[in-house]
Amino acid sequence: MYTVIGSPKTRAFRVVWMLEELGQTYEIEPTLPRDLTLAAINPSLKVPVLKDGEDYIIDSTAILQYLADKHKQFTYPAGTIQRAHQDSFTMFAVDDVESGLWQASKHTFAFPEEYRVPDAKRAAQWDFDRAMKALSQRLGKKSYVMGDDFTVPDLILGHCGGWALSLKWEIPAGNVSEYIARVRSRPAFIRATAARDKALSA
Repeated sequence: MYTVIGSPKTRAFRVVWMLEELGQTYEIEPTLPRDLTLAAINPSLKVPVLKDGEDYIIDSTAILQYLADKHKQFTYPAGTIQRAHQDSFTMFAVDDVESGLWQASKHTFAFPEEYRVPDAKRAAQWDFDRAMKALSQRLGKKSYVMGDDFTVPDLILGHCGGWALSLKWEIPAGNVSEYIARVRSRPAFIRATAARDKALSA
């Protein structure tokens, strides 16, 4: 039994989704970011946190890759050229795609009002649009970023696609929008969405 600490409205949803993909049992503690109860686990007061036995893992990307490695699913083995390409897509998802979304969100609600800069959101959207063009080129005609195999970066990109839609940012028509729809139609994503809604309504 795993415990996902973090409101599933946040990046904690990624962890719930991965656990559904893996068919693992888990419970959700819907703790909000900056809750002081997180201080002993993560001094940054960020979520998600994964509790596995008596240990805690922080950062959604680290958690996803840990779970994939541990259960030997949705990842290529470390030290292989396929894993290097997979990790490259993971870094692209975080550095190029997610960064713009997070910058826009920080200047919308995360920063104190006196530090929010409206024009920063325009710059973040421009950066996101640039990343979408790169994703289209890198994706080509593949079903998933690594070909036929769903892997960790697909989950991150699928989550980012929903994040972008919540900001009313456009996902480019064609292979990118089809890819995002494909990833977000997976049965595990649908189960994770139901688990999120149940946790938020409890």
